[in-house]
Amino acid sequence: MRVLITGGAGFLGSHLCDRFLTEGYEVICLDNLLTGREENIAHLKRHPHFTFLRHDVTQPFYPDNEVDVVLHFASPASPRDYQKNPIHTLKVDSLGTLNTLGLAKAMGARYVLASTSEVYGDPEIHPQPETYWGHVNPIGPRSCYDEAKRFAEALVMAYHREHGLDVRIARIFNTYGPRMRTDDGRIIPSFIVQALVGKPLTVYGDGSQTRSFCYVDDLVEGVYRLTRVSDEIFGLPEKRVLNLGNPEEVSVLELAKIVRDITRAKVSIEFCPLPQDDPKRRCPDIKRAQKLLDWEPQISLEEGLRRSIIYFQRQIMHA
Repeated sequence: MRVLITGGAGFLGSHLCDRFLTEGYEVICLDNLLTGREENIAHLKRHPHFTFLRHDVTQPFYPDNEVDVVLHFASPASPRDYQKNPIHTLKVDSLGTLNTLGLAKAMGARYVLASTSEVYGDPEIHPQPETYWGHVNPIGPRSCYDEAKRFAEALVMAYHREHGLDVRIARIFNTYGPRMRTDDGRIIPSFIVQALVGKPLTVYGDGSQTRSFCYVDDLVEGVYRLTRVSDEIFGLPEKRVLNLGNPEEVSVLELAKIVRDITRAKVSIEFCPLPQDDPKRRCPDIKRAQKLLDWEPQISLEEGLRRSIIYFQRQIMHA
């Protein structure tokens, strides 16, 4: 079996490369290194079943060998990255999705889209089930990512309905762990790095807004199971969309205190203005994943943070 993973040098993509190689797949990793890093896959370069292609997925491409599975995980994912590169983000999730769907159709490959909890926007329903259509500002500063992913989902389902392509959509909630960049800008790497270098932890708003955080190993297990499960299990087309994330909710302020306690950092908490369209609550309803994939997160927030802190300590030491 051969799998193509776009964004394979990124945070999630590189962990997926590891997992599929472990399971005996041949892996083609495609990345333009806009936000991905070669160091994430350096340990794989000499693996006999691993191939790295430096390529922008918004441009047409065709691998030398047939592939059985396409995982489209290329896209800036942190607000800092996609707001810095809004047009490219829109292209990756439109043209990139179109290119990878065309490739999957031509090869008869199974297709998995990395979507996001951002399709729910600032949700009016809590926790968010897959049946919720979202509450999204289509012209706000986050729309380049939110609406791009919503369009990508529409493209995927169009290919399923019109061409019968075997597709799955993973709506991924906040995920963290090793291989995130120290300057990623998302909340957990920001808090950890600030604590380790002795800077105040920056909390936006009053910190009462909530998030749910899934450790990367748990998320990769969910994606792998979603990739492997039989096509017939989904039933209705809409059932091909699954939330993947941790349903345990924590406030941003509580998270800052947990990071400070684990790192034993003697730092203050600094409050900053809340960004526009920042969601007040974010938590997945994962009943569908529990039923169809027999999956749920296993690693606690505290344990995941400890593992992540060790990684970021090494990154800072070698910076």
